[in-house]
Amino acid sequence: MSKITLDNKRVLIVDDEPDVLESLEELLDMCTTVRAQTFDQAKTLLETEKFDIAILDIMGVDGYQLLGIAKKKNVLTVMLTANALSPDAIKRSYLGGAASYIPKEEMIHIEAFLLEVLKDREEGKNPWINWYRRLESYLTDKFGSDWDKDDKRFWHKKDPS
Repeated sequence: MSKITLDNKRVLIVDDEPDVLESLEELLDMCTTVRAQTFDQAKTLLETEKFDIAILDIMGVDGYQLLGIAKKKNVLTVMLTANALSPDAIKRSYLGGAASYIPKEEMIHIEAFLLEVLKDREEGKNPWINWYRRLESYLTDKFGSDWDKDDKRFWHKKDPS
């Protein structure tokens, strides 16, 4: 098995906040990053260029519609959000085909999240299993101990639907 790395990965980062884009560029300096601040910019880039990974904000740039485009282009997609942080948004990201969902508060760990997703993908594993383990206590602190109780089977599922 090859060593998983982000070196030379081409990453589209989409957010309407310039400071978030700057932070992501710094955190992912081993990658070639291409930034977009609007839905239209991101849509054009996804349709005309090749990317290994797309990091999409949900609010402000219609991240779910971009997720659909990225999925059709077979781009590994990670949702990144502050305002749309909710169990429903997480579930929608999963069902929409995102490989992960990262709260902006956890953005400092973006490299580790991406490496974990790439490793899981290479090994044929569902990246949401490790995601759940990594963020379960964070999400419990945010939403309370019953945040995942409405659909326990969904949250602990081993294979995407």
